[in-house]
Amino acid sequence: MGQKNNVTEFVLLGLTQDPDGQKALFVLFLPIYIVTMVDNLLIVVTVIASPSLGSPMYIFLAYLSLMDAVFSTAVSPKLIIDLLYDKKTISFPACMGQLFIEHLFGGAEVFLLVVMACDHYVAICKPLHYLSIMNQQVCLLPLVVAWAGGFVHSMIQLFFFFLSPLLWSQCH
Repeated sequence: MGQKNNVTEFVLLGLTQDPDGQKALFVLFLPIYIVTMVDNLLIVVTVIASPSLGSPMYIFLAYLSLMDAVFSTAVSPKLIIDLLYDKKTISFPACMGQLFIEHLFGGAEVFLLVVMACDHYVAICKPLHYLSIMNQQVCLLPLVVAWAGGFVHSMIQLFFFFLSPLLWSQCH
């Protein structure tokens, strides 16, 4: 009979076990999370609502803010809630979902930052040709590539996470 992994949940130890320290961290992290969400969503709404901010640079910025908002939401609420409760566990499927979303949006952010760097390069080095090179249709492809890159990165991370126990069980 081979070894079987029956992990159903993980115990999260957190940053501190001191109840007063946990309350202080809650008071610290909650406003930071709220400000992060409000700022990022305000950027997205401003870019969508303002017709003068329709250039690719601002579209990339709006997508970066949206990715940052979702990336922050992947981990922060669980951390903030666990600072208030004694039982700090997460189920295995919830942990895998959190891991997938974190890597998806984190990876997509990295790809989007590369796209934004290329966009700024074109804007600086070819300012007179910028609007003809980076139009609305052209900026859609790098966005799709960023999302696809984040998805592939996330799937690779999950593949290696699930593959590693199989490899470990072969070591004697």
